[in-house]
Amino acid sequence: MAIAADQPIRWGVIGTGGIAATFARDLALLPDAEIVAVGSRSQAGADAFADRFAIGHRHSSYEALARDPEVDAVYVATPHPMHRDNALLAIQAGKAVLVEKPFTINAAEAAELIDAAKTQGTFLMEAMWTRFLPHVVRIRELIAAGRLGELRSMTADHGQWFPSNPEFRLFAPELGGGALLDLGIYPLSFASMLFGSPSTVTAVSDKAMTGVDAQTAVVLQYVGGRQSVSFTTLETRTANHASINGRDARIEIDGVFYTPTTFSIIDRDGATERVEIAHEGHGLRHQAAEVGRCLRAGLVESPVMPQAETLSIMETLDEVRRQIGLRYPTEV
Repeated sequence: MAIAADQPIRWGVIGTGGIAATFARDLALLPDAEIVAVGSRSQAGADAFADRFAIGHRHSSYEALARDPEVDAVYVATPHPMHRDNALLAIQAGKAVLVEKPFTINAAEAAELIDAAKTQGTFLMEAMWTRFLPHVVRIRELIAAGRLGELRSMTADHGQWFPSNPEFRLFAPELGGGALLDLGIYPLSFASMLFGSPSTVTAVSDKAMTGVDAQTAVVLQYVGGRQSVSFTTLETRTANHASINGRDARIEIDGVFYTPTTFSIIDRDGATERVEIAHEGHGLRHQAAEVGRCLRAGLVESPVMPQAETLSIMETLDEVRRQIGLRYPTEV
């Protein structure tokens, strides 16, 4: 599906939770995009969200949202065990689709979505919004220019504190709960951006009271002796920093590394350069801008967040879960 350069991207949103609301607020900062429709499992839910964000089309089912002829692109913002089914609705309706991270519950479901999009000829991308933030774009530019020299390692953590409540989604196995898929996806995707697919995966974990992972540490090794260390937890609010280490210099990204923030370039001799990039809003609009750029260029996937990389990340997550013994009841 190609969109004319002067035509705004008309978005439909599946789901009305917190991330959908954040997306709606941030999308208002994009001059060439608008939310025209929302789908919920109830008319009351759709109406409440639509009233909040002045959305015209209010659908009481995800199927109706996917079929809406006024929608160009669909943002799937439901819990990740629902991503496969919800995204398939939009793909089969011929819509461009942006699927909230983690892309699916496992690699098999990810491959199914990718195959369906290729068959249908529709655009599909994982909503790893960090990949498109201005400070991360600048970091990729610095690395490509050789500022750090040869990259050798990365360390990153994502830890948040949540009260121990077995009914809360992050502790609920039926909702894909645990630290790994919801929080750990950030450092692991960041490592993938830097180093690609790992050659070796080593993971350790401790469980929460419901059997999902409470804390998980993952060491990835790559061709050429490079390494990344990722840590995630539901039990403590960690520094949420990231460090990218090259032979000539390193980049220290201030907390919270996966949101709009600042960073420093530190040479081997200790010389430090601070980088601050002005930013407005939460940051989710940048991934929507990428979808718009790709659609106007007639692309069916983003070169910045390609489908093959999304599948590779899901395969890494599968292997981590295999090692720590984490399986979800929704998996066959």
